[in-house]
Amino acid sequence: MDSSCCKDSSSPFDCIIFDLDDTLYSSKTGIGLALKRNIDEFLVEKCGFHESRASNLRVELFKTYGSSLAGLRALGYDIDADDYHSYVHGRLPYDLIKPDSQLRNLLLTIKQRKIIFTNSDRIHAMKALDRLGIRDCFEQIICFETMNPNLSKSTRPDEFPVVLKPSLEAMNIALDVAKVDPRRTLFLDDSVRNVAAGKAVGLRTVLVGKASKTKEADYALEAVTNLMQVIPEIWFIGDDKRIGRTRNEMDSAFATTAVGA
Repeated sequence: MDSSCCKDSSSPFDCIIFDLDDTLYSSKTGIGLALKRNIDEFLVEKCGFHESRASNLRVELFKTYGSSLAGLRALGYDIDADDYHSYVHGRLPYDLIKPDSQLRNLLLTIKQRKIIFTNSDRIHAMKALDRLGIRDCFEQIICFETMNPNLSKSTRPDEFPVVLKPSLEAMNIALDVAKVDPRRTLFLDDSVRNVAAGKAVGLRTVLVGKASKTKEADYALEAVTNLMQVIPEIWFIGDDKRIGRTRNEMDSAFATTAVGA
């Protein structure tokens, strides 16, 4: 899609890039905890680590390499990415993610391009978006496979290091694939490190799940559904009436949702 499509508006943003997990749905769902358990089990069952060490090792790998998969491959473990994702994501209790009509209504009022940017694999991203009922709200999913197109061709684990947020390489791949001007793109993520990386490549940044900003975040949202209250300029199309109309539309949609729930 031509990124110039929204430039006739006076909104400062042509595109909104959303992280997925713990951003578009709450970290309180239990999905994150289930994922951590699955990774711990993978480290024990597939890599031979002792149960007592698995949790600490997962944390160490995440802090150092961005994910357990990236860390294991960097350390020389010949882990197939598809097998890893099938194990740690394929066994998640997706029924914990509920359809979110309020989020859907909000996304439908945003006329700019909307893109998902996640470290997760494509299958997980699509399952989570489908559970939320919002997959059709996004024009593009930038995911693990997007950032690591050559991984399946590697003949040894360290031949192609895994690329993920918050690396600047991952951020630049996303900008290139999305074909956006970072100065006119809003990037939402729940990770302080990812937000800092977004700021480093010139994106306007939003830290989700926090009440206060970090120095690299232009905005902070306790929940993504607070977007209109915190960043109304997304909807500004030339006069104050546009925001007023959008607010009325949203209030009406939310009232209908609440009554019908």
